[in-house]
Amino acid sequence: MIDQHGLVSADHLERDLYTSALTREGALNASIVQAEISRSFEEYLDIFDAFYADDIEVSNETGDEPIQGKARVRSLISNFLIPLHIMAEIGGLSISIRETAVPGDAAGETHSAWTLALVGVTGRTCTLSWRALRKWNASICGPCISWEAKTCRER
Repeated sequence: MIDQHGLVSADHLERDLYTSALTREGALNASIVQAEISRSFEEYLDIFDAFYADDIEVSNETGDEPIQGKARVRSLISNFLIPLHIMAEIGGLSISIRETAVPGDAAGETHSAWTLALVGVTGRTCTLSWRALRKWNASICGPCISWEAKTCRER
């Protein structure tokens, strides 16, 4: 917003950046939750391609070297998704994913908590949980995503 002196209000820009990041985050997360791994792992790769920047960088809380570049991250995601798809399609593994928005206060950044539940045909369950921090540029997520607190609990 421009005031009577021709100055741009930083509050308005921050609010727009914050709102647009939340909107894009909502669309991305809804796409992930609605995709069906037993039908196709490629659907998740299409979502990744649509929402993430070429200069993406993924890191975690362990301090390991970040994974840089869309091709390397895509390969990592494929290596995770393909076995899940096979186990769901052929082996009867039931897979569900949930997302919970986590409030943040920085414009252009979003936070979310995720839970992936894997239930075998015997009823045995493994639950993985993690949190994601995404930094948004324009209409895509990038260049930095951080993951933390991966856990697996078996029941």
